Amino acid sequence: MTITIHEPSKIVEVALTNAEQTDEAVKKQLNEVYARYKGTKYTVAVFFSGKRDLHEETRSLLLFNRRRAAEKAVQAQKAVGQ
Repeated sequence: MTITIHEPSKIVEVALTNAEQTDEAVKKQLNEVYARYKGTKYTVAVFFSGKRDLHEETRSLLLFNRRRAAEKAVQAQKAVGQ
């Protein structure tokens, strides 16, 4: 478990590996983190490691977003031309 505290944005970032996600000791530590920051202005954000290929999933997401942005640009051009 990796904990990073971002003071300016008041965010406590917790990253868990696949193995840690099912570890009871880690779950207890995570509950302690929640308790420590409860009632403060900090937000606890927990990130769970995935099982899929990060490179391939990121590539697919970027391609989808690029394609969608191009479609919106074409639609905007058509709307202006009418």
